[in-house]
Amino acid sequence: MRSQWECLLQNLGCWQGSFTRISKSGEILEDIPSETSLELQADHQTMRQVVRRFYGGQPQDLVLEYRTLNRSTSFFENGAFSQGSLQFAPHSEFGAELGLIYGDRRLRLVALYDKASYLNYFTLIREHLPQINSPERPTLTVKDLIGKWEGSAIVIAADWFEPESISTTTEWQYDGDRAIMSLQMQTNRGLQTITSTGRRDAHNPRILNFERDMPNFLSTDQMTDQMTDQMTDQMTSQTLFLPDGASITCPIAIVNRQPFQLSLSWLIEPDLHQRMIRAYDHKGEWTSLTLVTERKVG
Repeated sequence: MRSQWECLLQNLGCWQGSFTRISKSGEILEDIPSETSLELQADHQTMRQVVRRFYGGQPQDLVLEYRTLNRSTSFFENGAFSQGSLQFAPHSEFGAELGLIYGDRRLRLVALYDKASYLNYFTLIREHLPQINSPERPTLTVKDLIGKWEGSAIVIAADWFEPESISTTTEWQYDGDRAIMSLQMQTNRGLQTITSTGRRDAHNPRILNFERDMPNFLSTDQMTDQMTDQMTDQMTSQTLFLPDGASITCPIAIVNRQPFQLSLSWLIEPDLHQRMIRAYDHKGEWTSLTLVTERKVG
């Protein structure tokens, strides 16, 4: 198992792309060209990160240097990561970033909530290394996901115990205005199955509305009881389909004392799908981060 610092090093390079601010309904509000460079300094212990955004063609730089990582940021071995609030609290702003990486491409998303705990807007960050000409994926649709997918989920608990690996099978079906997702996980308690149903928004075809939150990923010791609790919540969540084969699933409003999660999905290739889930419990505490990688098998 790589250390968290070694996982961070999988992101070295100059990542070119843009920061796209998107409303909660999917409207593009602004698109700012960007370059984000991560460079290990000569001492091999200091990371220099420069985020350069071009406003009207003029660069504005944010420069960071750090030697350690704090608890608010967690990495997987391939370099995928998430950072964000460790604790949700009513009457305060809340946000998190989720980042996926595959070869020479990265996909990141920041979700922000206002002080009333309502979803405010997203920032979608699509990046690639220089001289990479791979085309961007089209905007994701439900039909792209229809079928059977198999793979595994890697779970990092908030206390940074050794990550768990769980085999997964996901099936998507589409029936009229309903999208039905069935998830099976092979845990040390046996086979767990959870089904979620989303309905296409009558006014926006890029949105699926879920009456219940999508399934949470926890340590296998916690999984049965807390998943049952979560699936009985009436918190309304939505999936918003985005450019480059992406989607974000999250609550429209965070309800105090109810567990919730933020999930970023990326259809990297027609038969290769990843998603990252950042989960919070009923106390508002961050509990786990999960990376699911699946290939289409039917």
